[in-house]
Amino acid sequence: MELAGKKVLVIGAGISGFAAAKVAKRFGAEVTLSDAKQEADLKYDFAELRTLGVELAFGPQQEEMLAGVDMVIVSPAVPVRVPIIKAAYEKGIRVLSEVEMAYELAQSPFASVTGTNGKTTTVTLLGELLAAHFLAGKTGVGGNIGIPLVEEALRVGEGGAIAAEISSYQMEATEDFHPHVAAVLNVTPDHIVRHGSMEVYQAMKERMFAQQTAEDFLVLNYDDSHTRGMAERAHGKVCYFSRKEELQEGAYVRQADNRLVIIWAGKVHELCTVEELGIKGGHNVENALAAAASAFLMGATVEEMVPVLKAFKGVEHRIEPVRELDGVAYYNDSKATNTDSAIKALETFPGHIILLAGGDDKLTDLTEFMGLVKERCDELILLGAAAERFQEEAIKNGYPKEHIHMVGFSMEEAVATAHKLAKAPQVVLLSPACASFDMYEGFEARGRDFKRLVNDLR
Repeated sequence: MELAGKKVLVIGAGISGFAAAKVAKRFGAEVTLSDAKQEADLKYDFAELRTLGVELAFGPQQEEMLAGVDMVIVSPAVPVRVPIIKAAYEKGIRVLSEVEMAYELAQSPFASVTGTNGKTTTVTLLGELLAAHFLAGKTGVGGNIGIPLVEEALRVGEGGAIAAEISSYQMEATEDFHPHVAAVLNVTPDHIVRHGSMEVYQAMKERMFAQQTAEDFLVLNYDDSHTRGMAERAHGKVCYFSRKEELQEGAYVRQADNRLVIIWAGKVHELCTVEELGIKGGHNVENALAAAASAFLMGATVEEMVPVLKAFKGVEHRIEPVRELDGVAYYNDSKATNTDSAIKALETFPGHIILLAGGDDKLTDLTEFMGLVKERCDELILLGAAAERFQEEAIKNGYPKEHIHMVGFSMEEAVATAHKLAKAPQVVLLSPACASFDMYEGFEARGRDFKRLVNDLR
């Protein structure tokens, strides 16, 4: 990628846009960072960019901003259909994502992970598996996980690997992105408002492996019909993983001893048992299989991987133990921003759950979710913008109204209500099945607020 002397416009002043502007400036470009919001409404301190000489433009984005621009780098939060991006395409200006920028500047191969759920856990574990194989400091972890890929790619340099969490948003403005190993965990309804349909959403996921060659690998969930069918459109060698089926080739759980194994090129590679995994739950078995298969295809050995699989305890905000009080365990699953993710959390526990749910409603179907709520939840505490719809759907699916507690937009009241209701051996679980933007700037802020309130309980 040639940046020296180019005029670059970065659209979106989030984490990715901030990093892209810095890197483009570092490589000699004339850079403008623009955001439709006013500076006072953004959470970043832009002093560093001003010192570097990056021009900042806040507020309405007029087409005149494209005058003389050679390249537009778009942040994942900005849809490519916004007028300024559409105008760039019409003028023949190259539009690319920060992911594409990272790929073009990288000197080490990518192992990338996408899917509706499980991405963060899988890519974090994958990063640790790769770190056990490559030299110290030669493994990067970034992308949708909250760390700019472009910065990680430059930090790692040559002779390493980059584990990348990739969202459908990040794929809208990619052209040549080409991970050596691509893993697709699952595809369930999500982000339909952004993409317009389930078909477009899945197509964005598939862009991650569209540019692969026969020298690359595509890791697919055999147990998910959407991902299994992607093999028909694969250009690289397909490696399935399965929690439910014993495969002739790929990564799976051997039923005889409940051990994770990889069969590849006719050879059996034995990993640890399900019981020995540091992360628990059926969904985490799938995540571990995907991460292990991806790391193996990147060169990691069984001897390097097994200690990591046993030691890895998961990530913040994903079925994260917070504390136990009076025999009641509290769990933070704020990262469950859709019903499929919340269902996986509910399935982790045998029952007697006090569930805190609701938030910024994605308007997805709630039938399966509420069926499981009826089966496993003793009490349902609803908060946020989705609360009324969730209550209606819960009652429609047979959940008793007297066990539903509406707490408005107050996490404090939600936690206090759960504490008042809970008795051992119940568990209190925050698993919202919604985005957080009606009350918080992100699921991380929501989860940390929940943890603060739980830790303050007496």
